Amino acid sequence: MSDTYEEKMIEAFIDKEDKTLWYQNAFSKYNINGIDVMKWHWNWWAFGGGFLYLLYRKQYIPSLILFILSITIGTIPFISVLLMILSGGYATFFVYKGYKTKKKEIEEHIEDEELRIQTMREVGGYHQWVVWVYIVFVLLVFLSAYSILSTTLMLP
Repeated sequence: MSDTYEEKMIEAFIDKEDKTLWYQNAFSKYNINGIDVMKWHWNWWAFGGGFLYLLYRKQYIPSLILFILSITIGTIPFISVLLMILSGGYATFFVYKGYKTKKKEIEEHIEDEELRIQTMREVGGYHQWVVWVYIVFVLLVFLSAYSILSTTLMLP
């Protein structure tokens, strides 16, 4: 299979043309001569979004694990910052693993290259609704903080 095929599969999985090159570069770090290796690759969206970033990218199990970690040990201030940093550095690896899993499954069941790419576009991609959930969450946090501060400090 050619590099062009691999590039098209990644582009179909990411489903955002302007982000494809970034993910191709990240994914190339994780595959060393056919062996998958977890490596650091910084992602600001993963740093700020944590489990929501993984949910956005349809990585349900890693998202659930990070969510559970965030609501349990992530309530400790130093640990929450550490989780954010680790998410920023390693979350893209879990997107890569999701890509590899979907690619393998598609290739086992579909012979035609174009149909594989089309199928990858349908099963890959992202959840746009997660962006709206994140925006609402951030707004609620700011409104709550403003409410608490205005009550405490007697602001207008």
